[in-house]
Amino acid sequence: MQQVKAVVARGKGQPVELTTINVPDPGPGEAVVQVQACGVCHTDLHYREGGINDDFPFLLGHEAAGIVEAVGEGVTSVEPGDFVILNWRAVCGDCRACRRGEPWYCFATHNATQKMTLAEGPDAGTELSPALGIGAFAEKTLVAAGQCTKVDPSARAAAVGLLGCGVMAGIGAAINTGGVTRGRSVAVIGCGGVGVAAVAGSALAGASPIIAVDIDPKKLEAARRLGATHVVDSSGTDPVAAIQELTGGFGADVVIEAVGRPETWKQAFYARDLAGTVVLVGVPTPDMTVPDLPLIDVFGRGGSLKSSWYGDCLPSRDFPMLVDLYQQGRLDLDAFVTEEIGLGDVEAAFGRMHQGDVLRSVVIL
Repeated sequence: MQQVKAVVARGKGQPVELTTINVPDPGPGEAVVQVQACGVCHTDLHYREGGINDDFPFLLGHEAAGIVEAVGEGVTSVEPGDFVILNWRAVCGDCRACRRGEPWYCFATHNATQKMTLAEGPDAGTELSPALGIGAFAEKTLVAAGQCTKVDPSARAAAVGLLGCGVMAGIGAAINTGGVTRGRSVAVIGCGGVGVAAVAGSALAGASPIIAVDIDPKKLEAARRLGATHVVDSSGTDPVAAIQELTGGFGADVVIEAVGRPETWKQAFYARDLAGTVVLVGVPTPDMTVPDLPLIDVFGRGGSLKSSWYGDCLPSRDFPMLVDLYQQGRLDLDAFVTEEIGLGDVEAAFGRMHQGDVLRSVVIL
């Protein structure tokens, strides 16, 4: 066991704190990773606010890359010294989804068995709940070995670590879930980190036009930099009418909703062409419903209504490919890194996230 500095959320809505934690030596199927970079994601804020569950204290952070330091018994997929991106869905290989050849839907993903714990104060020894089974706002973290995906060690950790969650969710929503290919028209509603990544993924696939929709001019400008051919400021424009006008009056072939709200999902539903596809990648809260959607419209418009889990990605397949594209200059992951910060700056980064000033703040260790 070793002790490291880490960012912990002790209670609902309380500011996070930098403290010392205990990281166990890896057991069977586990790995200890020395974290090099970790993005500050909205999901971490949801954990701090109690929006995921009440299993406080949480060890936050999950969009990360680093170096494998040690592995436990039976681990053959990675070894000490490997540069890896962490993912929160280590596939089991044996559930019904894996057996039918769709491991990106794995219904039995797993995390490390052992628990990291608080190392100081009156609650020393208290078990921590790592965000998405990772907990990478830490100098080192313990994960299941299957959560480690080996990639090109020359890649910039601050950039490629973002594939661990938000950027992969957006790119995958376009390419994996939405089936975006060359010649398809795409609209993306909501241009935070995930939405802009969906724009980038659509551009990578050769889609045209690519229409970005948001109420924030800064986010629309970021979307334009990452490949949007048109932008729509929906604070003063009906996005459905605008998308239809930009697609010959028909609507887009694929509309990606990256907000997770009923009103924007409904806009996506009506902004697609007949037989088109709607992809929900924005995460709604449990109380949200879509009211007044006539069932005849669901039938009459045809096509597909899909949700995208983690961009329907398979890390072993997708991470190395996307890192290679980044290294070739074909996927600008650096554009997502707005600022590099220290472990002690996470709480301030949450504030900047609220203000819409960043695509990603990235903790560098």
